[in-house]
Amino acid sequence: MNHFQRVFFIVLDACGVGELPDAADYGDVGSATIPHVAAAVGGLHLPNMEKLGLGKIIPIAGVNAAGHSIGAYGKMAEKSPGKDSTTGHWEHFGVYLDHPFPVYPHGFPPDVMDTFTRLTGYGYIGNCPASGTEIIARLGEDHLRTGKLIVYTSADSVFQIAAHDKVIGVDELYRVCRTSRNFLVGRHGVGRVIARPFTGEPGAFVRTSKRKDFSLPPPYPFVNQKLVEAGINVLAIGKIYDIMAELGVTKSIKAAGNISCLDALEETIRSLKSGLVMVNLVDFDMLWGHRNDFTSFARGLEEFDLRLGHLLTQLRSDDLLIITADHGCDPTTPSTDHSREYVPLLAYYPQMPPDINLGIRSSFADTGKTIADIYGITDPFPGRSFLTEISHGS
Repeated sequence: MNHFQRVFFIVLDACGVGELPDAADYGDVGSATIPHVAAAVGGLHLPNMEKLGLGKIIPIAGVNAAGHSIGAYGKMAEKSPGKDSTTGHWEHFGVYLDHPFPVYPHGFPPDVMDTFTRLTGYGYIGNCPASGTEIIARLGEDHLRTGKLIVYTSADSVFQIAAHDKVIGVDELYRVCRTSRNFLVGRHGVGRVIARPFTGEPGAFVRTSKRKDFSLPPPYPFVNQKLVEAGINVLAIGKIYDIMAELGVTKSIKAAGNISCLDALEETIRSLKSGLVMVNLVDFDMLWGHRNDFTSFARGLEEFDLRLGHLLTQLRSDDLLIITADHGCDPTTPSTDHSREYVPLLAYYPQMPPDINLGIRSSFADTGKTIADIYGITDPFPGRSFLTEISHGS
């Protein structure tokens, strides 16, 4: 049944396809990232994802749902509570959360910030929810004058530390973040501590590409950790290595932004003999979703689709391509936060049976379970594999 030697797993960060049944619990009723982006720009031109079956998942302006697809298609519900990147990626690789990561809509409590100052040796300013670009514009000059670090959060479970490269170097900022990660555990165990270096002059501050995420370790092993233990290559391109807490990866390829990640993916397709490749395309989330920039979001989807057409021609007969997402971030709503949505599921390999409807999956973990089955990992990971469905149709 299984003939796959290589699996390419692409996460279109924040590219949800419609509200989950419990969206009201998260303030996300009506969110539908890709469909709303398509409607806002008068339709999307996505011929390659259309061929794979994207239009059959949910109506999307400009994307045809008629005819047979060359791939398998469906959508996935998130079983874990929450709507952040860490939760979504972890569930894809077999780790459920039984409670959401803590969030801080009013900033971090005094005991957390006192510990931060004592252990890192730095004072702080900010300590509030904010957009990353907005807070460095507002507090960057004070930061340069005082040397205090900018600490902020968002609707996600994140402890973010911004610092100008003239105040502290990036290695020192990483040290501060690691120190913070070590004490942000237990009831204050945020999903990620994030280093946010920036540069430039007042009025023209810009964030650099040296961002780094320090994730909480999972409560039990990921599927990809078991792959590594079995001697299977696991490559991570982009921020996915940090989100997975630097676990279960044989090689991390640093790349900033969608274009660089796709360049690295194409090079990997040419050179890798066997194994799993995980890729996160962060621009949809970081640059466009959180800034409610639906025009650039639409352009990014079309740029990805154009690259996808080239990627499809490079796949070997023993390759499997999986395209999905980790949550939504609807840029057409007043909110700039993540949204609790279904995510798309597209799967393809050459000579695949046509038009396979994978339906509505009850968990993101189905992807990890499928990958585990492909490589013969028998550990009892959660989820329902779709390997048989894509191999023979259903």
